[in-house]
Amino acid sequence: MSLAKILLVDDEAAFVDAMVKRLSKRDFELLTANSGQEALDALKRDDDVDVVILDVKMPGMDGIETLKKIKSKHPLVEVIMLTAHATVESAIEGMKLGAFDYLMKPAEIDELVDKVKKAQEIKSYKERIIAEAQARDIYHQRA
Repeated sequence: MSLAKILLVDDEAAFVDAMVKRLSKRDFELLTANSGQEALDALKRDDDVDVVILDVKMPGMDGIETLKKIKSKHPLVEVIMLTAHATVESAIEGMKLGAFDYLMKPAEIDELVDKVKKAQEIKSYKERIIAEAQARDIYHQRA
């Protein structure tokens, strides 16, 4: 399995820069966005993103609203919610809306990397299941 393509979404530029450096050392392919709208635009341009690491608390479109839009337009993309302002309610809401997992800032890099790898595995599994179902449909249509 190839390394994950990650979209990191956070309005704090210093945090984004630090995370890009730390995750790049682990050979992930990284894209960044500084707002929910930038994240949606990036996903529209690049449809092979595996995992979005998404800050919950951002000005404008917050992480929960961004999550809703990501899951409606890109349902196979896995989303890890990340926040310094975590509440039990936002964690539960994010998980109900389809977030893969939820971490507090500052996240331990090894824990984040582990969750990214697990999220990528889940996405790959879903893609494989869909491809197999499509192949079966094509086979049965021809039979």
